Formats: sequence, C-alpha cells, structure tokens
Amino acid sequence: MIRTVVIGAAGRMGRRLVANIQESDTLELAGAVEYAESPFLGQDAGAVAGCGNAGVAITADLAGALKGADAVINFATAGVVESTRLAAENGCSAVVGTTALTAADKAEFAKLAESGARIVAAYNMSVGVNLLFKLVKEAATILGPDYDVEITEMHHNQKKDAPSGTAVRLAEVVCEAWDWDYDKDVRHGREGLVGARTKHEIGMHSLRGGDVVGDHTVIFAINGERIELTHKASSRDTFVKGALRAVEFLAKAKPGLYDMQDVLGLK
Repeated sequence: MIRTVVIGAAGRMGRRLVANIQESDTLELAGAVEYAESPFLGQDAGAVAGCGNAGVAITADLAGALKGADAVINFATAGVVESTRLAAENGCSAVVGTTALTAADKAEFAKLAESGARIVAAYNMSVGVNLLFKLVKEAATILGPDYDVEITEMHHNQKKDAPSGTAVRLAEVVCEAWDWDYDKDVRHGREGLVGARTKHEIGMHSLRGGDVVGDHTVIFAINGERIELTHKASSRDTFVKGALRAVEFLAKAKPGLYDMQDVLGLK
C-alpha cells in the first residue's frame, strides 16, 4: 500500500481524495493536513469527508504527517513549493494539482526533480481533459492557423481565478502547435466596438455560475465549417481518480518532473 498524505483534506477536492483513498486497493491514508486556523483540526478526516472514520486526524503539522508516508497529494493554493520541498526531503513523491502555479514555482519543481524528487504537476488531473489536450494539439497541427480558435470555460460561482488553468493550457497547446505566443496572441473577452476579429488571436472566455465542476470547449472555425472539442466534468472524482493514478505512477518512476501526459502515456 502507498501511504499517502492529503494536503487540504477538508476542502472540496480534499474530501473526495480522502474518500477515494479509503476505497482504494493500492493507496492508504497516512495523513490529512489543513491550514493552522482550520476549524477541522483534530477531527477525523474520514468523518469530515463523509465516508466514515479513517483513523487519521486532520492536523496542521505537515512535517509530522509525512513521517512514514510515501506520497503527498496537494490541491491547495498556498505554500505549494514549500510543501513539495518538505515532501521531497522526507522521501515522499508529490502530486500537485494546483492550477495557479507560476513560472517560478515550476522552476523550483524542476530543481527539486534534479535533486532526486519525484513530482507530477498538472493543470488538470482528469484523464479526459488530458486526452483533450492531445486532441487539441493534433487538431491545431492538422487544421493550421487559417482556422479561428475560441476557448470557453465555465466553473462554479466560487472559483477565484479566471481563466482556469485548464483553459490556459488549452490555449498554450494551440500556441505551441502554431509557434504563437500566449501573452501576445490570447485575447481575454471582448467588449464594445472592437472591430472584426483578427486572424492572429485566440479568444478566451470565462463563465461562472451555479455548481458547475468544469466545462471546457475549444472551437476551430473557418468559413463553411466549425469543429468543437469539449470536455465536461460532472464530478470532482474525475480529477481525484487521475491524481491517484499519478501517485501509483510515481511509486515506480525515476526521479523527475512529470505531468499527466506522462502518467497516461500520451506523449
């Protein structure tokens, strides 16, 4: 069994991670961590997740939770690099599903990997979304920049960042296929008398409402036809199951920095 620590165990994703680990034949819950002021500290992680007692109390002591553990799953937004470094120092692999990673964060992950850490960091852990990345790359390569590309994403009304990390990655995939630049060529929304759409832009549009888990669509349009590639997530378990696959992947992997394309063999 792979003894696994969940960071952010009382959050939306954390609760589903705990519940799915409890049901897993290959993973065992070794620790559950929350921020120092969390009202859930001291409570059983399984009870908080609604899956019965797990025998693991939620704690703010990550270092203590890591003792005897094999892996860490982190969907939290704060202190991601620090917690990953601490995991590596304790010999644990790390799966990072945080979407708001900066270039500096990724550079730090690369340094940790060079020093022997095993890390999977991905914008989106969903198997279906990672297949979408591959399909969008193939479509962009085959169709070429004669096609207009527009990207829409919709999430629940509590999501704080826009566009989503997944939508950003979808635009990056198109940019990589066409040798475009994300910062220069992605246009975030339109308002007013903006004139005709230029040929050298990717439209990006963020929608928020209700309890939508995550919808993403990439539209390739040209005179006479339109191709739409869409993924819709109806449960957070789609991301959770991908994260558990990443933990299992790292248990056998050499030190390095990986993404879900590596985990799923899509490269």
